[in-house]
Amino acid sequence: METYYDILGVQETATQDEIKKAFRNKSKEFHPDKGGDEDTFKKINEAYSVLSDEQKKSQYDNRNNNPFSQFGFDMGGGNPFDIFSNMFGGRQQRRAPDRIMEIQVGAVDSFLGKKIDVNFKRKINCDPCGGQGGERETCGTCGGSGMIMQRVGNHFMQNIIQTACVNCGGRGFNFRSTCNHCGGEGRIDENQMISMNLPVGVSDGQLVKAQSMGDFANGMFGDMIFKINIIPQDGFEKVASDLVFNNFLSINDLNLDEIKIPHPHGELKIKMPQTIDTSVPLKVKGKGYPNENGDLYVKLYVKHTRL
Repeated sequence: METYYDILGVQETATQDEIKKAFRNKSKEFHPDKGGDEDTFKKINEAYSVLSDEQKKSQYDNRNNNPFSQFGFDMGGGNPFDIFSNMFGGRQQRRAPDRIMEIQVGAVDSFLGKKIDVNFKRKINCDPCGGQGGERETCGTCGGSGMIMQRVGNHFMQNIIQTACVNCGGRGFNFRSTCNHCGGEGRIDENQMISMNLPVGVSDGQLVKAQSMGDFANGMFGDMIFKINIIPQDGFEKVASDLVFNNFLSINDLNLDEIKIPHPHGELKIKMPQTIDTSVPLKVKGKGYPNENGDLYVKLYVKHTRL
């Protein structure tokens, strides 16, 4: 069975400096942004998050040397509620949370399903401190678990409840000193740009997922969820499945036999009606969003400067 020591390529007797050095070398080699394998990168971060913390490392070593560990029981001083968690379905690995970001897409780009570039910032692991945020020390109040047990009740009946440790805020550690690069967060901002092929007719409020392009947390990158906001573009708007064009005319234009509309699929010539009513838009059937069988509506607005 592969251990955290095997993943980082160090001995069980390795010092914290040796563990940190091995982590930096491995993370640079397998970083997804540099062509590395993402699953291996996740394992490296998971291994380092345990072995770089003396309390977690001690619990991990005890569990590996525990003859009962094959049955899922941790007898090395871990959280007593873990036994019941394992018995009734087990614990699921924590994953990085998804992040939702709103982006604006023009009505014409939505109609055509164009390729757009999206620039954004995301959180990545701080390299100088290895994501630790600085030099840590195990919390003396909770012993590194981040939780404390409290007895609640009277001498007739008492309950034991588990609450977050106030001394460390549930982290299980406090800082001796914080990293100057990230200010103790363990993560820094990174500028990102991705090219996105919009689905033809993408709608307002639609969600588009970019896998593993979210913030770094729990040893992995979460997903970035882009929420689409359709905005007017070049006089066009999207209304349900219909394409709406706002056409501004002069007094003289009202006498024209036809008007030209710069439709995204090519210029259209629309015959002007004998009676023009600007409160009623002109309709061209089948020229709306093609994947939704929509129509084109042309709203007429008259602009005139009085002498």
